[in-house]
Amino acid sequence: MRIILLAVAILSFAQIATAQQLTDQQIKKLALEAILENPEIVMQAVAIIQQREKDRAASGANTVRLQLEQDPNSPNLGNPTGDVTVVEFFDYNCPYCRKAGKTVQALIASDENVRVIYREWPILGEASVYAARAALASRTQGKYEELHWALMNGEGRATEASILKMARDLGLDIAKLQVDMNSPAVEAHIAESSALARSLGFTGTPAFIVGDLTAPGMLSVDEIAAMVAEARAAK
Repeated sequence: MRIILLAVAILSFAQIATAQQLTDQQIKKLALEAILENPEIVMQAVAIIQQREKDRAASGANTVRLQLEQDPNSPNLGNPTGDVTVVEFFDYNCPYCRKAGKTVQALIASDENVRVIYREWPILGEASVYAARAALASRTQGKYEELHWALMNGEGRATEASILKMARDLGLDIAKLQVDMNSPAVEAHIAESSALARSLGFTGTPAFIVGDLTAPGMLSVDEIAAMVAEARAAK
């Protein structure tokens, strides 16, 4: 309250001073003298600005989280009406993402009330982009979950040849898959994943959002379960 009153007083004084034909330099000098006599108002002003920045950042993060959770162009696994949503940004050729895949599999198996949203974020080269496109395109044939886990649990780096073999082994129509890989929905998902990840400050994969919490990097089963429990308790 004191800082507000002092700010009002300085502003009022400046207006009066202007009416009395004081120069800008004289007004600045008088305002500086007022601040020097009450130096604590500088720290209070800094604290107010910092809090406003935190509030703005939190608001932005909540907007992004809602966008992620409500996007119909994102693959879902687990319980579609689960009370806690886990979002994962990943790349099929990221070895840590493959380890994280096992973490997510264990979470889905142990918690029937969790919803998992996948954001394909291929950042490790053209083969990763091809894998993401193929997985997203497989949705039109109802095979996303099968191809996703085949890619996640595969051995070695995913390549065009190995990706198409997996798809063929799962019974996908390869000609249709290759057409659907270039659909607007696939293009939009990958572009939006990149934009959303960077807006959240993620610089690599894997990266998770659990409720209001963000976690860049690999998570163990215990760590992700603890985050789910915290998000559930906060509701």
